[in-house]
Amino acid sequence: MASSEGFLTNEQREMLKIASQNVEVLSSSPKSPTSFLSEHHVKAPAGGKAPTAGIAARHVRRSHSGKLVRREAVVRALGENCLTLMAKPLLIAMTLTMTEPYQLVESTVTDPLDEYKKAVVSIIEEYFSTGDVAVAASDLKELGSSQYHSYFIKRLVSIALDRHDKEKEMASVLLSSLYADVISPPQIKDGFFILLESADDLAVDIPDAVDILALFLARAVVDDILPPAFCTRAKKALPESSKGVQVIQTAEKSYLSAPHHAELVERRWGGSTHITVEEVKKKIAGLMREYVESGDTSEACRCIRELGVPFFHHEVVKRALVLAMEIQTAEPLVIKLLKEAAEEGLISSSQMVKGFSRLVESLDDLALDIPSAVSLFQSLVLEATDGGWLDASFLKSSNEDGDAQVEDEKVRRYKKEIVPIIHEYFLSDDIPELIRSLEDLGVPQYNPLFLKKLITLAMDRKNREKEMASVLLSALHIEIFSTEDIVNGFILLLESAEDTELDILDASNELALFLARAVIDDVLAPLNLEEIGSKLPPNSSGSETVRSAQSLTSARHAGERLLRCWGGGTGWAVEDAKDKIAKLLEEFESGGVLSEACQCIRDLGMPFFNHEVVKKALVMAMEKKNDRMLDLLQECFSEGLITINQMTKGFTRVKDGLDDLALDIPNAREKFSFYVDQAQEKGWLLPAFGSPAADGSH
Repeated sequence: MASSEGFLTNEQREMLKIASQNVEVLSSSPKSPTSFLSEHHVKAPAGGKAPTAGIAARHVRRSHSGKLVRREAVVRALGENCLTLMAKPLLIAMTLTMTEPYQLVESTVTDPLDEYKKAVVSIIEEYFSTGDVAVAASDLKELGSSQYHSYFIKRLVSIALDRHDKEKEMASVLLSSLYADVISPPQIKDGFFILLESADDLAVDIPDAVDILALFLARAVVDDILPPAFCTRAKKALPESSKGVQVIQTAEKSYLSAPHHAELVERRWGGSTHITVEEVKKKIAGLMREYVESGDTSEACRCIRELGVPFFHHEVVKRALVLAMEIQTAEPLVIKLLKEAAEEGLISSSQMVKGFSRLVESLDDLALDIPSAVSLFQSLVLEATDGGWLDASFLKSSNEDGDAQVEDEKVRRYKKEIVPIIHEYFLSDDIPELIRSLEDLGVPQYNPLFLKKLITLAMDRKNREKEMASVLLSALHIEIFSTEDIVNGFILLLESAEDTELDILDASNELALFLARAVIDDVLAPLNLEEIGSKLPPNSSGSETVRSAQSLTSARHAGERLLRCWGGGTGWAVEDAKDKIAKLLEEFESGGVLSEACQCIRDLGMPFFNHEVVKKALVMAMEKKNDRMLDLLQECFSEGLITINQMTKGFTRVKDGLDDLALDIPNAREKFSFYVDQAQEKGWLLPAFGSPAADGSH
């Protein structure tokens, strides 16, 4: 092309001219290219040296597959400056037109990042197919190359952009699950920044990429895997006209600044991964009803297969058995279906055994509605074992378990009595009334059983009830539960973790959050987690849950993140309390009296949440430049209103958020260091609280 001349330097144009002339003469010469070049001296460009013969020229290129291909052409009788001459791309092209043979050599050199990117695609695709967070996390750990995890974030979100809302929700859930444990907070930030940088390219293929990326960004902030300050910093680092800046602006204006933005963002994609269990249970119940009406076994098996949840087939077994006990005429159909599903390998033997075992646990409750439930179940077991589709070992193990689990009648009665008490609490939010009810029962030795039942019931409910359960644990620990009660209650929970996971697929993660939240709320000490772990089998689901909880509590900003792990769902317990604390501190700052402020704190009735008073008081002192807030903290500490644990926790909250505070309060670090010195002099803080001076650099 004529226009290509403008891309060449004067030296390159001179060399091209020389090469062209030589090729023309070469093509018209009867001699071989080698002998011709040995007779005709090739002129070097101005300032160059005369060529020398006998040097091989190589050309290396990268193929579309990513492998390196080396072309080697031995060109004799070239000058001393051959390498300089042949390094020019245009002359290489001329040289390769010669008739001298050249050799192709395949190389196995690969780019580690390219290999990593290929590997993570299969992990992401499998996760979108199965929804198994644990497997995805395990696969990513096994892959290694943790230095590339920021590219995993980019690839995950990029793939989800072009999928349905279900996959977008799954991507956000996976990022939250991997946070701190698998992918470090700095890598999360790097991954989202890379996404913002590539927003212009993504928008070419996906027209609404800006809005979807904005929602991913807002969701990351709501889920506490990105600090709000990330948006401000990223905006400064990106070109003003880029799509990345538009993404940040959309996230801030359309999502993060909206009223009730957290709920809005969390529900935008339907929260589909959070209701999988309920949806599956409804579908199983529906297909079983249709089967009993139609009697079409092959159609029922097809529907079970289409559910795509082989790990949850025990629910099919349990539901089928209950139906056979409720409707006597349905028993032959149920036996036929289960037998055929077992013979086809549709329902595995382990899932069949689990289904029968789950029904054993609920026989007492079933007997209230079906008086002959026990005898009906026994006949079904005999039918199944005789037919060969239920392992005969079930009979032996169920009898042994039955003997081992015979409970004292008083314990049975206690378990029945506490269920309505917990249900009433979930409806009324009345902690004092619940405490009175427990005291009236007069069996404090069963407190661990209450904790187990409380959390088990909460895990099968919404985030509101989970938050209420955590708040209640804090109150019970202060009023009537000892630390030993709490430890033993969690041990009971974790010992039965594998059974709980049969009903609640995400039970392990939720139990880890309950444990970690208990540490943050001072219900348990970090050492208690080690104590709990030591009393569980080393490789059990329960011990793995304890390790997850330890990772959650050791992560940076763990306090803020875990306090909001259930979204503050009780309303009054967190959000309203924060508002009241802010108002009473503002009133005190504007001229109130110490005694009134202390009384207001006392009236809140949430001593386990007094660390928020400490945090807000310190932040307000920085913002208003009014150290009078320290007088209030001194008074609260002197009266025993705020304990040393709550005081230390409040200072820790501020310490964790110093990076964000420094954006609005330039001297935040200096002020905080001064407050710490004052607090340590007056004995407000635990000795374990470190000096912020060591952290001043980050």
